[in-house]
Amino acid sequence: MQRATVSDNSKSIRVIWFNQPFLLQILKKNQLIHLSGKVDWFGRDIVITSPEYELPSENQGIHTGRIVPVYSVTEGISSKWLRGRIAYILDLMIPKLEDYLPLKLKTQYSLIPIQEAIAEIHFPSSLPKTLTAKHRLAFDELLLWNVRSRMDKKIWASTRKSRLLKISDRDKTKTIEALPFMLTDDQKRTVEEIIADLKKTIPMNRLLVGDVGSGKTVVSALAMSVALKNGFSSLLMAPTEILAQQHFTTISSLVASIGLKAHLVTGSTKKLPPTDIGVYIGTHALLTRSSDIPNIGLVVIDEQHRFGVSQRSILTNTKKGITPHLLTMTATPIPRTMTKVLFANVDMSMLSTIPTNRPKIKTWVIPKEKRNAAYQWIIDQIHKTSGQVFIICPLIEESETLMSVRAVTSELTKLQKIFSPLHIGLLHGRLKPKEKTNVLDQFRNKNIDILLSTPVVEVGIDIPNATIMVIEAAERFGLAQLHQLRGRVGRGTLQSYCLLFTEKDNESVQIRLKSLETIQNGPELAEIDLKMRGPGDLSGIRQHGLPALQFASLSDTSLISQIQEATSKLLTDDPELKNLPLLREKLKNSTIKAIIQD
Repeated sequence: MQRATVSDNSKSIRVIWFNQPFLLQILKKNQLIHLSGKVDWFGRDIVITSPEYELPSENQGIHTGRIVPVYSVTEGISSKWLRGRIAYILDLMIPKLEDYLPLKLKTQYSLIPIQEAIAEIHFPSSLPKTLTAKHRLAFDELLLWNVRSRMDKKIWASTRKSRLLKISDRDKTKTIEALPFMLTDDQKRTVEEIIADLKKTIPMNRLLVGDVGSGKTVVSALAMSVALKNGFSSLLMAPTEILAQQHFTTISSLVASIGLKAHLVTGSTKKLPPTDIGVYIGTHALLTRSSDIPNIGLVVIDEQHRFGVSQRSILTNTKKGITPHLLTMTATPIPRTMTKVLFANVDMSMLSTIPTNRPKIKTWVIPKEKRNAAYQWIIDQIHKTSGQVFIICPLIEESETLMSVRAVTSELTKLQKIFSPLHIGLLHGRLKPKEKTNVLDQFRNKNIDILLSTPVVEVGIDIPNATIMVIEAAERFGLAQLHQLRGRVGRGTLQSYCLLFTEKDNESVQIRLKSLETIQNGPELAEIDLKMRGPGDLSGIRQHGLPALQFASLSDTSLISQIQEATSKLLTDDPELKNLPLLREKLKNSTIKAIIQD
């Protein structure tokens, strides 16, 4: 313990530091010092404990007497040390900075110079200044993303050629009528959009955002049937063998009706399927075998965010100057406000309507005092309908820092007692692929009544007999992810249910979760989550390929409107940004990557 007494013109106070013996060499008697810290009790004395300090001869005004920046640090580096280094670098760097935005744009949108914004965001002279600095940096962040995305789209269209795939209205109608069900209006519109793209020599680059159970696979199958009628093969790549198998099963069931020839290609495939014109469905294994597949006219990538840019590039690689059409799909509900800026480099179709033959999933938020009653209700439902149950926990094992959050390994023993003699299976990310497949096969074959799992079942699991979804610690998930988990049930004709368990009873948590009781639309739920929690907390979104924005908020609709307007103006006046070399260079060196590009 290092002690000192400091005084000003009024009184004296004791100061205490811990484990900093070097201070005895730095601080001297009768020395002028600036201190900043908390005044508190230490035993019977009032002291300042472990304050920040500055000597007048050092970087005056960096650590004390001002709004002080606090940086994330790691072991061996203090925030004070880092603050000093950043202040030193800024002094050298800021005078050399050139602003890459034109004066006219800055004036129109009331943007301060970039030099001032960087200085103020690190060492603000006032709180209002932090807001103006953040606004400038948020504007830049979204502008760079939007301009880059729009330019990527133009480059894609101008540098690539594709096969023109035609289908007559008569054949199109005949194919759709051959389906064993009616298409929704969303599906019909999306099919028309895709067919219009396929009729062009510019390769399609379309993102299909399909709500849970909205029928993305069927839409992609119709697109692949168009390719087949024109004598071309299609590839459908999924991130997991489970999802690839699911697509194969779905599309194989449509073979007779729309004439597809489906082949499954995964890591466990012993032999390459016959190299004839058809649909090749698989995992990453398609990356190494695509060169053996003849006449690829269409590439479909499901859950596209799970694949890197280079991996997608292999599948869309130009052969003899020809690029296959590209359809990417995601089940993640994306707020519509996000699409305006972040997906400017692709054409987009959204499926929000659930087929009418599927009953809506009844959803209830279950308070902790009704947990036991809910368990008994689940038992009764299993006996009554012979349906099956998912129970989702956020963690695999219990955490010391998250003591109240349930984990699958510790819950298994408890639930086996509660639901005895029902059979409970366990599924989580640490199981080997064969173990996961075995568990899911048992569940699908009804040898397991209740599947206890982490959110690993979020996509790609289709168990028509599963009718109840239980989600523990529901408040820890974003609404988009809860909606996707809920979509694992209700895939058959039986009435299905989703029970959201939470130990939190505060008003904001209840309002957010109860929105699932009345809203079945994924994008609408994602919008609610965006407004209530902010983009940084959109669980199920950030890990799905969207950017981790540092300054901008995607719930700021006014800023998004400004970005769209500014981008359009810039690219209309100067499509190649030839008169804005600094902005071109900034875009070139930026770490921003378009979400979908080759």
